[in-house]
Amino acid sequence: MLRPLPGLAMVRRAMPSPIAPDARPVLRLLPGHHRRVRTGYPWAFSNEIAMTPAARALPPGSVVRLEGDDGVAQGAWHFNPHSLIAARRLDADPDAAIDAGWCAARLAAALRLRERLFPGSAHYRLVHAEADGLPGLVIDRYGDALALQANTAGMEALTPALVEALAGLLAPRVVVARNDAGVRTLEGLPDEKRLLLGTDPVAEVEEGPLRIPVDLLAGQKTGWFFDQRENRARVAQLAPGARVLDAYCHLGGFGLRCAANGAESVTLLDRSEPALALALEAAARNGLAPRVRAERGEAFAVLERLGAAGERFDVVVCDPPAFVKSRKDHAAGLRGYGKMVRLAAPLVAPGGFLFVASCSHHVSPGEFAEQVLWGLGRAGRDSRVLFQGGAAPDHPLHPLLPESAYLKAVLLHLP
Repeated sequence: MLRPLPGLAMVRRAMPSPIAPDARPVLRLLPGHHRRVRTGYPWAFSNEIAMTPAARALPPGSVVRLEGDDGVAQGAWHFNPHSLIAARRLDADPDAAIDAGWCAARLAAALRLRERLFPGSAHYRLVHAEADGLPGLVIDRYGDALALQANTAGMEALTPALVEALAGLLAPRVVVARNDAGVRTLEGLPDEKRLLLGTDPVAEVEEGPLRIPVDLLAGQKTGWFFDQRENRARVAQLAPGARVLDAYCHLGGFGLRCAANGAESVTLLDRSEPALALALEAAARNGLAPRVRAERGEAFAVLERLGAAGERFDVVVCDPPAFVKSRKDHAAGLRGYGKMVRLAAPLVAPGGFLFVASCSHHVSPGEFAEQVLWGLGRAGRDSRVLFQGGAAPDHPLHPLLPESAYLKAVLLHLP
């Protein structure tokens, strides 16, 4: 549903009045449940908090003062009585004013880090949730365009203040809400995609030598997968003179980087016709069209058909969407990764390279590695691991939330 907000004045009018810190609701942790919170752990679960009738009646997204059972304050937190992760730390100061000024300070700190990581660039993940002190919030930057994803009731409530702060900090042309992540259902939030500021959601991402159009309303997630930036550059180093297959290509990030670095030919494979159309448009814009072709289809079926036809590539990339979206999908999703590698490995020419990745939160690095080895074994291919890693540095990891390190990536040489 598209509901444009034409200007910042409307955003300001929509902002709720902040609750004065001295009137802030106080919640207590149950006895024995303060230890993790004291060490800086950014979450408190519903079974760790005294869920009194008053607590249960608080609106989702309320800012609360959280205390141990001893009465010692543990900071200011967003609270949702209906979520398993009931409280998320905002500030160590229990009396901090959580308003546009507070948002501006957190956003400015995140911006300073990205400017150090990517000097001269305005294309990156600007905010990565808890690691940037803004729990449940993701913001991707595309020059003068921003895609914002509020994955908690607290950040949903704080969105007007965030937009005001972003307007003051970056003066963006457009801010788009991409609130369609599955985790929002756990917070009782609806899916929505809408304009928060400005009118034109089309932007352009700059990566290496490429300029690629992205539609921040119609594309996947927040438009572009910045998390694979370093991995795309790593694979592109292997591309000069190579035949490249980019499976699950979305907008063709891996394949187009390879083409720009001298690949002989690139085949882009995806089931989405709109994504392939944008990828081919990007190839044409960047002068790569003669060496780039697209194939639409389900990856498993196409990989199997290419293998049966004896097709071989010097570089094969498999970067699929999450196969394991919830714990109930775990066993089937793991088998899917093994099958993917089993079908992809025969397509790699002797001496070529295979890059595979998983963005499934519920799959551990060890489990993914086991499935990669299983698939290689079933395909009868020897291998050597050249690289194992995760997301780019604009996706920092909160040190007390290792489970949030969702991306697993492996680059293999197949003799």
